[in-house]
Amino acid sequence: MPVGIEAWLWQVPPITRAWLALAVATSLAVQCQVVTPLQLYFSFKSAFTNAQPWRMLTTFFYFGPFSLDFVFHLFFFMRYSRMLEESSFANKKADYFWLLFVSSIMLLLLSPLFNLPFLSSSLAFVPIYVWSRRHPSIPISLFGIFTISAPYLPLALVLFSWVISGTWKAAAGDLIGCAVGHVGWFIRDVWAREMMGGNGVLGEAPEILKRIMGDI
Repeated sequence: MPVGIEAWLWQVPPITRAWLALAVATSLAVQCQVVTPLQLYFSFKSAFTNAQPWRMLTTFFYFGPFSLDFVFHLFFFMRYSRMLEESSFANKKADYFWLLFVSSIMLLLLSPLFNLPFLSSSLAFVPIYVWSRRHPSIPISLFGIFTISAPYLPLALVLFSWVISGTWKAAAGDLIGCAVGHVGWFIRDVWAREMMGGNGVLGEAPEILKRIMGDI
């Protein structure tokens, strides 16, 4: 690995870095025919009835074969996950992990309802959505063509995903990710603070997780 790439990688915050590494490694494993997508997708029957629990994890790391859609999702997930982890969740690794963990559970429960075997792109839209709601006044230039305000970023990316994939079904997972991201943002930034006066169990990581990840 070139020194420049290695140095850049270690500048990426730990949660985003681990997710990025696992996503690239999973796609490489499929590309090299070490595993097949059929061994990675999630369904309740495969995970529980057939006793293949790893599918509850691998579904969040496979972004598909190397393609424009793969680069699109990986780039925007990495960019906004990193920005969110470096700003709102600076020195709060456990809280950021908890946000993604709770969002993952929600997506696993929604998966059968919308027939979504792979949930990587859905989860990737959670940090994009949360970042956009926490920075509402920031203008975003999309591909140097037009400028939008941050709250419209997730929907703009969903539409672009629809265009490059060619089918609305392919973008449905991204839209569901936005919905789950909205729930995560609402629980943490609206409901917990305004109605409870502080973060609840869904908005803040348990103390044991904070200790494990070195936040306290």
